[in-house]
Amino acid sequence: MGILDTVGEIAGAVAAVEAAEKVDPDAGLLTKGIAAVAGFEGAGKLESLLDKKEEAPATDATNATDDTAPQA
Repeated sequence: MGILDTVGEIAGAVAAVEAAEKVDPDAGLLTKGIAAVAGFEGAGKLESLLDKKEEAPATDATNATDDTAPQA
């Protein structure tokens, strides 16, 4: 896990806390804490999903269909 991954997770936590404050200006510490954890975890999951998609081999769109096979 690199520094950019950690920065992304922290940014997700900050964004989630800001969103919670916009929805409920009187949000308590517990609500903000839960939002921070959810944002942190969500950003981490999103980054891992993007990493998996980048690692997957790209398929050639021209070879995606087989024109020689009989159609049912």
